[in-house]
Amino acid sequence: MTLRQALRQLEDDGLLSQQPGRGTFVAEPKATYRLDSLRGLAEDLRAQGRTVSTEILGQTLRRPPAWVAAWLGTDRALRLERLRLLAGRPAVHQLSWVRAPAGAALRDTDLSATSLYAALAGHGVVVHRASEVLRPELLSAPVADLLRQQAGTPVFVSDRITYGLDDQPIVVDRATILGTVMEVRTERAATGLSMRWTSSS
Repeated sequence: MTLRQALRQLEDDGLLSQQPGRGTFVAEPKATYRLDSLRGLAEDLRAQGRTVSTEILGQTLRRPPAWVAAWLGTDRALRLERLRLLAGRPAVHQLSWVRAPAGAALRDTDLSATSLYAALAGHGVVVHRASEVLRPELLSAPVADLLRQQAGTPVFVSDRITYGLDDQPIVVDRATILGTVMEVRTERAATGLSMRWTSSS
């Protein structure tokens, strides 16, 4: 009983991986999803020395859903669906919507080995900034099949809005990230502190 509890604790801490029917193994170090850089996901992971490959699941011009159209302000956008694999294992499902005309220009571009940001830059579209919301969720059935996981598995979901130099949204992106494969990390510094004086009367 004590051994079982110890193994469960080590698994909870991410140090062990228990695989039914196979045994208990030392867990591989998790890749890091960094919040303090403005790079494409694959670029970020390769910079950590990870082996990353991308499968393109869809790349077509179409009408975006209402919540995406509200950001992009257009009724036509490039829908880019990708599966990111770490060392050959599915780790991230990514669905990106790119505003026209940049989206139309990228419709036939091979984005399996090229960063979306780099491809946009090649068409004269410069990424200026991005806002991102990261939240925990449970994996839904359609994406669970793509990630080869059971529905209900805990994941991180990232919604990122990327802006150009004109401060208009150019990419709306939703990434579903397996928490068993990646961890989220950021660094903070005591800089950029703002103060405001108010009257005490």
